Amino acid sequence: MENNPIKFGTEGWRGIIAEDFTFANVRACAQGVADYLKGAGLAGRGVMIGYDTRFASEDFAAAVAEVVAANKIKAYLCPRPVPTPVVSYSILVQRAGGAVIITASHNPAQWSGFKYKSEYGASAPPEVIAQLEKHIASALAGEKVNQLPLAEAVEKGLIEYLDPAPAYLSQLASLVDFKRLRRSRLKVVVDSMYGAGAGYFKKLLDGEAIEVTEINSQRHPLFPGIQPEPIAANLGQLSAAVKQQGADVGLATDGDADRIGIIDENGVFINQLQVFALLCLYLLEVRGERGAIVKTITTTSMLYRLGEIFNVPVYEVKVGFKYVAPMMVSKNALIGGEESGGYGFRGHIPERDGILAGLYFLDLMVRTGKTPSQLVDYLYSQVGPHYYDRVDIKLPQSERLKISRRLKGYSPTAIGGVKVVKSDAADGFRFILADSSWLLIRPSGTEPVLRIYAESDSQARVAELLDFGKELAGV
Repeated sequence: MENNPIKFGTEGWRGIIAEDFTFANVRACAQGVADYLKGAGLAGRGVMIGYDTRFASEDFAAAVAEVVAANKIKAYLCPRPVPTPVVSYSILVQRAGGAVIITASHNPAQWSGFKYKSEYGASAPPEVIAQLEKHIASALAGEKVNQLPLAEAVEKGLIEYLDPAPAYLSQLASLVDFKRLRRSRLKVVVDSMYGAGAGYFKKLLDGEAIEVTEINSQRHPLFPGIQPEPIAANLGQLSAAVKQQGADVGLATDGDADRIGIIDENGVFINQLQVFALLCLYLLEVRGERGAIVKTITTTSMLYRLGEIFNVPVYEVKVGFKYVAPMMVSKNALIGGEESGGYGFRGHIPERDGILAGLYFLDLMVRTGKTPSQLVDYLYSQVGPHYYDRVDIKLPQSERLKISRRLKGYSPTAIGGVKVVKSDAADGFRFILADSSWLLIRPSGTEPVLRIYAESDSQARVAELLDFGKELAGV
């Protein structure tokens, strides 16, 4: 690994299981976390350790706990797969120094990952990531990686099994009116995508008039037939179930349940940008709250219009909650979100929570009396029509680097006959046009993928922009 040091991307470090995501490398990461906690004066607060439903996730998590415990740091180890937002919230409950979560989120089944959350329950900011990478590099270079067998560490009280779900569920009860939702008579289909979010919506909502049906709720590390990312391409089963059952809405959570996907009553996917804008509208108009909106560069310009309507500021950052969370905290933001379907909320944790986002969407439906498709129509009546799509192209790192080098310094004056009013390379290569359309070409920070994004006032215009982006990238 000396020639290929572990680097944290948009959200933690991810690798192919048994190829680079090995027990040796995971233990080196755990030693790096322990050394960081010691240096930051956080070791005395302990660390939460969670994991998802992927292959051997519990074994990798146990390996992390053994290393942490050997460094005389208390490890709170989850006894079963748990959603990332549940672990993140538990940091605040336990007053822990941070958390490690073994998960590759939405990546395909052969991947696993190592996420680190700060003492604030949020994705670690860049300056913390830099320190973690430095300590991990030292561990990989041959410095001692401490290890204490699990049973011995438990006996010594250095590892404690802790279920974070009860405290999290209590927190949600303080944010959501469950009585109103349970009496709503909504018919909801939930696709847990074989991930860690299985059972949460049903547990929270079942029991009265509302009807909740769940699909893909069992643990299956291969994620058969799907990739656990809640976007249109992966939600065919959910769409079919909604139509077959005559349901009012479909909700999908990704592999670690920090993202949400929505299917409307007609089986049509409501894209991530529409959902973000609708959640903002819910908080600002329906709940009457006020506060800043934090968006990444890949999210919708609809948010700027909502900011104008409700007189709230909108701040833009690079992709990743490691950038969103610090801005949310510094501005006491009402909501922060990104194009991936991850949204965080004030009064909770400055971190993505697919479960809370789904509950808020249901509450929006109940309190407005509108179907999901009617909500999109209402949104467009306020901000104008906005359409979006994204193309993912699998490419090795070398090819993505070649594309990036070729695009550096490229500055078109017009695209499709429309003037380019702004271009930047802060996070990928973005072109904003005079009609408020935009195009972005950006290498993924979590997968060997080149992503091309576009938003405009018609689906046909979006397709044209994406074709131009592919031509520009040479793919």
